[in-house]
Amino acid sequence: MNRLLPYPLLIVSIVVMWLALTRFSVGQLLLGAGVALVAAQGLAALRPSTPRLRRWDLIPKLIGIVLLDIVRSNIAVARLILSGKRAKRKSGFVAIPLELRDPMGLAVLAVIITSTPGTAWLDYSDRRGVLLLHIFDLVDESEWVDLIKTRYEYLLMEIFE
Repeated sequence: MNRLLPYPLLIVSIVVMWLALTRFSVGQLLLGAGVALVAAQGLAALRPSTPRLRRWDLIPKLIGIVLLDIVRSNIAVARLILSGKRAKRKSGFVAIPLELRDPMGLAVLAVIITSTPGTAWLDYSDRRGVLLLHIFDLVDESEWVDLIKTRYEYLLMEIFE
């Protein structure tokens, strides 16, 4: 059964999303189920490692912080763009040394940073443990280093390592 349905939650999610994006009919249900089964088999062929979560209780806190930061960043970026203060805005790059080494934790950090408007994950040196970010409105580099390390990295290390 596990080989036939390797990721049941993924399969159900894809079928539900398929039906939400199309109109419900038996044909669409069968087609969505077929696509979901093929996707699950494709993912099983990649053999992704299973994440090891140490502290499940911190995940809601992390989600709350990320959602709040995304809202704040949307407002700040919209304000910068709509105000027309392009001369005062300075984009730049920030190198952030990370202690986080867990691949799943780094992937979650990449999603957080990329989904927050005004920031972009550009590069990560696995050997040196340094993350390179692009910041849309860079005022203080040390403030960004402190923000990433204390707000996200600390929680991700508690959850994954």
